[in-house]
Amino acid sequence: MNNQRKKGVLLVQLGTPDAPSAPAVRRYLTEFLMDGRVMDIPVLGRNLLVKGVIVPKRAAASAETYSTIWDEVNGSPLMYYSILQQKMLQEQLGEEYHVELAMRYQNPSIESALEKMQGMYLESIKVIPLFPQYASATSGSVIDKVMEIIRTWQYIPKVSFVSSFCEDDLMIETYAEHGLRHDIDSFDHVLFSYHGLPVRQLGKVDPSGKLVCPDTGCDTCKKETNTFCYVSQCYATTRAIAEKAGISKDKYTVCFQSRLGKTPWIQPYTSDTLHDLAHRGVKRLLVFSPAFVSDCIETLDEIQVEYANEFKEMGGEEVAMVESLNDNPRWIQSLKRLVLSN
Repeated sequence: MNNQRKKGVLLVQLGTPDAPSAPAVRRYLTEFLMDGRVMDIPVLGRNLLVKGVIVPKRAAASAETYSTIWDEVNGSPLMYYSILQQKMLQEQLGEEYHVELAMRYQNPSIESALEKMQGMYLESIKVIPLFPQYASATSGSVIDKVMEIIRTWQYIPKVSFVSSFCEDDLMIETYAEHGLRHDIDSFDHVLFSYHGLPVRQLGKVDPSGKLVCPDTGCDTCKKETNTFCYVSQCYATTRAIAEKAGISKDKYTVCFQSRLGKTPWIQPYTSDTLHDLAHRGVKRLLVFSPAFVSDCIETLDEIQVEYANEFKEMGGEEVAMVESLNDNPRWIQSLKRLVLSN
């Protein structure tokens, strides 16, 4: 088939260090935290904070953590599953499409992936940031970077982006299927733990500069009310999974993990929720992490090790983790449909 007739697909994940070593983690954290959409403070202060405080303090400890989840054969779990997703999607789409994988931070870079695609004179390129819920710090950063690069091309094909797929039914079915592999009724409570964001970033997605929320609160907010509100989309995803898996509203809690620094982040925090549930006598927890489409350090260590140990120290007995979407064929069908949709 003539390459000029091909359509391009660019899958973009957050990123992972090249190795579980302090120098590699230092490079990864520096690139990640120096992104103005991730740490949205003036560049001078960001430089001082990231390069002078955060990275020097966190690099060695983070490298040690990465080493605990690093597979001797497959390396980074996030990279392993991302490559599988790319290959499986390519097989599903066939020769009419060319599928590339990139990481927003580190390798393979968005620049290198687009450089390959540029020389193919593709008919179109669809960019899919692999984050179900839109946030400026994730999907927004990917879209920003892609546009920054493509605008320098002399030949620019039709380019489109998938900003959010938080209620995609095939994706929801996959999360629910993975949850139902566990005996949900045997657990005292279910957590839906999402990656956290600074509260100040939520209002920035509203053109007026401040997000106006309904009095009913986030747990009943519909995605259509504030289309690009990350929290609204997290609750929309949660409601859809809970309904599909048959989890009643009184049995689950939505919470947010991975906060950094002293500034207010989205609440309730996962760690505080664990304390509250333990004090209420909850013994067995089942945890979904629907902000992630591949198992990674946030699911394999932060929840299954750090939070699990914390919960047990407070009297809990078990924290079970629901497997991410990973290489489930239904999830690949979800991606395929996102590519083919308008």
